[in-house]
Amino acid sequence: MINKTYSIIGLGKLGASMAAAIASRGFKVIGVDVLEKNVNLINEGHAPVEETNLENTIQMYKNNIEATSSYENAIVNSDVTFVIVPTPTESSGNFSLEYVKNAFTEIGKSLRDKKEYHLVVLTSTVLPGATRFSLIPILEKESGKKCGYDFGLCYSPEFIALGSIIHNFLNPDFNLIGEFDRESGDILEKCYKEIIENDAPNKRMSIENAELTKIAVNTFITTKITFANALAETASKIFGGDIDVVTDALGADKRIGKKYLKGGLGYGGPCFPRDNIAFNFISNAVNESSQIASATDKTNEHLTYRIASTIIQNLPPSPIVAILGLAYKPFTPVVEESHSLKLARLLKIRGAKVIGYDPLANENARKEMNEYIVVIDGLKNCIALADGVVIATPDPEFLNIDESYFGGRNVFIYDCWRLLRDELENVSNNINYMALGVNKDMKKSVQILNNLWKEEDSK
Repeated sequence: MINKTYSIIGLGKLGASMAAAIASRGFKVIGVDVLEKNVNLINEGHAPVEETNLENTIQMYKNNIEATSSYENAIVNSDVTFVIVPTPTESSGNFSLEYVKNAFTEIGKSLRDKKEYHLVVLTSTVLPGATRFSLIPILEKESGKKCGYDFGLCYSPEFIALGSIIHNFLNPDFNLIGEFDRESGDILEKCYKEIIENDAPNKRMSIENAELTKIAVNTFITTKITFANALAETASKIFGGDIDVVTDALGADKRIGKKYLKGGLGYGGPCFPRDNIAFNFISNAVNESSQIASATDKTNEHLTYRIASTIIQNLPPSPIVAILGLAYKPFTPVVEESHSLKLARLLKIRGAKVIGYDPLANENARKEMNEYIVVIDGLKNCIALADGVVIATPDPEFLNIDESYFGGRNVFIYDCWRLLRDELENVSNNINYMALGVNKDMKKSVQILNNLWKEEDSK
């Protein structure tokens, strides 16, 4: 029989989604947030933020969820607390602990008069040493109790993707458990066994190793993405080059795998860029070099400049360029660190009028970049105005685009994800279709390689 109650501090995208996911498994959940609006929406059975399936899940399991602004109410009436508050990136690349410290202060105060053992789980991303040397002392000071004796603590960040948080949380590849002591880890492992839907393994380790693992995962993924993107650049210059043919073969090697090995626009969003920069920060802080992380970051930024130049070179002066896909990836309204918007700014600087469309992110793009881009409602409306069209995200809606969308006009299409290659490549003299990572200029590529090997033969 399920009788454990969870509290979740912070009802943003991850916190609210975790609350809904845990409630869907039959547990009682108490959410805490400083924003009265978020508290009220949860208590009314509505999602406080936009995320796939969040509204439906909260409505379906609203009897298992309540929200409050009172830390004391949440801590006293729950057994395990997940802390999921922002840790913004500072100019140095470090993560700010301001909000976590505030949360731990309030949790500590609430633990002071609680007699029962309580487990605190930090889910917010922090860097190695932050939990043990900065945050645990706050809990001990404010509670007057001892970690590992009166209460337990784990560092257990989630590996989720916006647009699929609930599914990712309930079906992880693994659970990362950084444990202060064995008892804390045992309790959290049992919690995950009851909560998650799949049979994911639990990777238990020290807090510091878990803190390092979290940023290492995303740093590795960004390196893999950037390698594929750099490979796409090279493939586009090779006679008959095709990045999809190359990565399909590479991904068949079990040591490499196909995931994140695509070749397209650079990585963005709220996690990948900052974790990569943070890895560079912590490496430098311990007097070690992280040239790979630094090079990955620089290469990721360079890619957008190269794409902007390619687009401008294939269009008349002062063109209208439509960017399709404004979020940092499909299925989310989030535009943070979106390379589509970075591309819009670069094209505007180079003299283009930039318009754009996204199935979910139009409003956020308007707020973020109204000086650089005119956001158009409707895919066909956007395309109808453009001299050039950029497929910037692999959103399924864009698969519907065919020759009829262009009305016989002369148009240049730059497809970053090769979504429309079968539909539009060589279909009409009016459509100049170019796919990222695919060789378009056979004559030039032959000349480059011919000259290379002629020079080699002459040595």
